[in-house]
Amino acid sequence: MNQLQKEINKRRTFAIISHPDAGKTTITEKLLLFGKLIQQAGTVKGRGS
Repeated sequence: MNQLQKEINKRRTFAIISHPDAGKTTITEKLLLFGKLIQQAGTVKGRGS
């Protein structure tokens, strides 16, 4: 199996579905941060903040 196929086989797809302002961006950033795919997560403020 070549390197490209190995990388493809490691990928997983999932969806985060919820009502508006439920923290989808925040949880997505945390998952990427804990998975070491990003080095820093930002801060997302609500409309009323």
